[in-house]
Amino acid sequence: MSSILFVYSTTDGHTRSICERLRAIAEAHGHRVTVVNVADDPEVDPAPFDKVVVGASIRYGKHSPRIVEFIRRRQAVIESKPNAFFSVNVVARKPDKNRPETNPYVRKFLSTIAWKPQRAVVFAGRIDYPRYGVFDRAMIRFIMWMTKGPTDPTATVEFTDWAQVEAFGETVSAM
Repeated sequence: MSSILFVYSTTDGHTRSICERLRAIAEAHGHRVTVVNVADDPEVDPAPFDKVVVGASIRYGKHSPRIVEFIRRRQAVIESKPNAFFSVNVVARKPDKNRPETNPYVRKFLSTIAWKPQRAVVFAGRIDYPRYGVFDRAMIRFIMWMTKGPTDPTATVEFTDWAQVEAFGETVSAM
């Protein structure tokens, strides 16, 4: 089987949870998997791996500059292998914004980087008001109020379609 690198950035840990689910699926297919948070190892080298999957969450409309820098520095290596990208954002909770071609953040991201992933997917994320600081809680509640999302400051709401995550895991395993 092959070796797969899942490199990700996360704001609140949900992207890591998705990577761990993807790891379990790939390992069930016999692949060797390494999961790396780019914040912990910005110099991670994708060269020794057979496949590369990049995952990134959104906060205030942007993907992490760390993941952008990783892609920029390692683009040639990433493109030389089967590769994929996934974005995690709460906007994807809406049926008309849950695909790469309809999600405004993914469209903008992919138009501003040179890398064109072979596969791309968008997963709806999670809102975890109790974990947020005062500023983030207020800002996210305001954004949710404007977009008709959940605003209860004591709520944790997960929008992730885990069947979609599993299907992507199967896709990555088969690449």
